[in-house]
Amino acid sequence: MKQSRVEISANVQLSKSIFRMELVAPEAAAAARPGQFLMVQASDDGYDPLLRRPFSIHNVTSSGEVHIAYKVIGRGTELMSRMAAGGTIDIVGPQGNGFTVNGKHHFIVGGGMGIAPMQFLTKKIVKEAGKPKVHILLGARDKAELEAFNEYYNPISGVDVRLATDDGSFAHHGLVTDLLREAGGEFGAGQHMVYCCGPHPMMKAVATLSRELGWGCQVSLETMMACGIAACLGCTVESTKLNSKGGAYLHVCQDGPVFNEGDIKW
Repeated sequence: MKQSRVEISANVQLSKSIFRMELVAPEAAAAARPGQFLMVQASDDGYDPLLRRPFSIHNVTSSGEVHIAYKVIGRGTELMSRMAAGGTIDIVGPQGNGFTVNGKHHFIVGGGMGIAPMQFLTKKIVKEAGKPKVHILLGARDKAELEAFNEYYNPISGVDVRLATDDGSFAHHGLVTDLLREAGGEFGAGQHMVYCCGPHPMMKAVATLSRELGWGCQVSLETMMACGIAACLGCTVESTKLNSKGGAYLHVCQDGPVFNEGDIKW
C-alpha cells in the first residue's frame, strides 16, 4: 500500500453517468491483482470531500496505467468527472485481497458497477485458463448502463458472453442469476468457480445458487469505507467463522474485498 500523486492520462465518459479514469501509475500497475482497489482523494485541498473513497481496479495496461471506472453519484465522483487529462490525483494502493483463480470452468458474474473490476479479472483468467473455459455473465438496470462497458466484452472473441437487463431494453429480460442458473443446467456439477461483484442482494443470490450447483464462489463486497485501514469500522461485515482476533466480524478493506462466499453471514 503506497500513497502517490499520479497523472491522469484520460477521463473518458462511457455513458451519461459512468466514466473511466486512466492513471499513469507504473508502480501500482505492476503490483495490482484483480479484485484489489485504490483509495482515491477526489479533492485537491483534501477537505471537500474530506474522506477518500474506494474504487476497484478496472484494468491495468502494459504501459503502466491503472484504470478505474466510476459512476457519478456524489460530491467526490462529481468532482472527478470534471478532471481532465494532464491533471493529477492522489491515490493509495493497490489495497486488499484479490480473486484466486482456480476451477475447470470460470463464471464471471457482474452486476451494475460491479462489472467494473471484471475486465482485469477476465484478462487474467483468459491468459491462464484459455478462452473456451471463461464465461462472462453481466446484468444491468438498462441498456445504457450495460453499454457503458461495451468496450469490455465485445473485443473478447471466443469467450462466452451472456447479458441481461432488468427492464428488458437489451438482451435477456431479467436478472443475471437467470443466466447463471441457465449455465448451471448446461455445465452441471464440477469443479467450477464463480467470481462475483455487484449489489449485495445479487451476490447473495449468486452465492446461494452456486452452493445449489456445487460450484465454488468468490464474492467482492462493496461497502462504505472511510479509511481503508480497518480503523473506521465502516466496512465491517458479519462472518460465519472467527477472525484472527477471535471475533465474528471481518473488515472488507483488509480481509477482503474478495471472500469465499461461505465466509460471509448473508
